[in-house]
Amino acid sequence: MSNVKTIPQGYLKVQIILHWIVVILIGSQYLFKNTIASAWDTIRSGEDFAFHPLILLHVVGGSLILIFMVWRLVLRVRYGVPASPENDHAIFKVISRIVHVAFYVVLILMSLSGLAAWFGDVVLAAQAHNILKVVLLALIAMHILAVPFHHIVLKSPIMKRMTTSGD
Repeated sequence: MSNVKTIPQGYLKVQIILHWIVVILIGSQYLFKNTIASAWDTIRSGEDFAFHPLILLHVVGGSLILIFMVWRLVLRVRYGVPASPENDHAIFKVISRIVHVAFYVVLILMSLSGLAAWFGDVVLAAQAHNILKVVLLALIAMHILAVPFHHIVLKSPIMKRMTTSGD
């Protein structure tokens, strides 16, 4: 039996589903962040805050992002990912790799820093969380802009990889 890992033709269904769940969770985190930010400011000023369900939504959403990103990482290591399209230039492959690694690192660190800030009252973690929020927005913008570039300019089938399973 060989230990050589074959490169999958497409993502597993579970990888695609987890990708889109994380997209939705990240969107909700940005949409509903003001409530937890206000509560954090209130707590930091020494006042009591009134509980709001959107605070719980933010904490649970961030925790789920952490769980799903670790799950995605395990699947990525265990099953691999499809190769870049043949017509991708070397520089695009390098940029893609950097952006994807950055997504994993930023999302995991964002979740951990948010949990440390909220449950541990760690101000440095809250500051890191806010910096990572900006980094994440830049990564999202790059990721979103890459899709039409690959599809229209490079005539690459890469867009289908997150909508059509290889299993």
